[in-house]
Amino acid sequence: MTTLAPHLTAFLREHLPRERNASPHTVATYAHCFSLLVRFAANRLRRRPSELCVEDLSPDLVRKFLDDIEIGRGNCARTRNARLAAIRAFFRYLEYQVPTCLDQVMRIRALPQKRTDIALIDYLTREEIEALLAAPRTDTISGTRDRAMLHLTYAAGLRVSELLSLRTDDFPNRSFATVRILGKGRRERVLPLWRETQTVLRAWIAVRPTAPTPELFLNRNGRPMSRDGFAHRLAQHVAVAAQTHASLLDKHVTPHVLRHSCAMHTLAATGDIRKVALWLGHASISTTEAYLRVDPAEKLAVLSAQMSPSIKPGKFRPPSDKLIAMLSEVRNGT
Repeated sequence: MTTLAPHLTAFLREHLPRERNASPHTVATYAHCFSLLVRFAANRLRRRPSELCVEDLSPDLVRKFLDDIEIGRGNCARTRNARLAAIRAFFRYLEYQVPTCLDQVMRIRALPQKRTDIALIDYLTREEIEALLAAPRTDTISGTRDRAMLHLTYAAGLRVSELLSLRTDDFPNRSFATVRILGKGRRERVLPLWRETQTVLRAWIAVRPTAPTPELFLNRNGRPMSRDGFAHRLAQHVAVAAQTHASLLDKHVTPHVLRHSCAMHTLAATGDIRKVALWLGHASISTTEAYLRVDPAEKLAVLSAQMSPSIKPGKFRPPSDKLIAMLSEVRNGT
């Protein structure tokens, strides 16, 4: 039997950050996944988490864990697939560390992901964005910070992790004309900023409390702003903006919706999906194509480019072949 704890510790503290150069957000996400998995396995096997072995994480137990987080915890299928991806990555690491578990590794890596519906993305109109950006008060430190966060998230189309990991030295020459972003997959990009965004950033820097941490945005305790903290502040400002734009009440506004809004508005302004992909830092343009499915302008261009087909009415002729007739009857349930 192979003790689980040493290998899981090496995977999270050595392999991911040093060998795979994974971001702190990725490491934290994987750690949360294995925290749930280890607790689930310990409860089912009636052992302490530190007493678990690699062999205890059988394919059947992993499958039951995935069902539990989807049914018991109410997570969506996308979250289930993300948990499975983390588990697969760990067992791919074990393939070379514990060769005796090769059969178990291959069986777990063969567990299929659950297919999910590809829904249309949510985004805000320009009027709704303007109301949201104007919602934070400018006579308080927290309001000045929130306005800078909202402006920067929308203007640069940032992911939450990208926004919260920004440091004061990520603005070359401290001019705030551009911002350097280390995005998903450790892909770096530099984006120009609007003058309005530069103004609100300078206002925040002027009142930003002195803190030992280099992160740009701080909470009221002087520590780096968290994902939950930003989402909470966003919800408050959405409620304020909804007083002037009631349409916001019908939308589920999350931090990522601001990124979607930036992409949709950039696509409408440029008409070039490649520029949107560069702005958002997508590794593949196929990811950016999701915004084309939302924008009706591209589909209207297809309709205007060609005439509708002229289809002549015809008459149905029953199949003459007996075998084809039988297959048709079975297909129609007769």
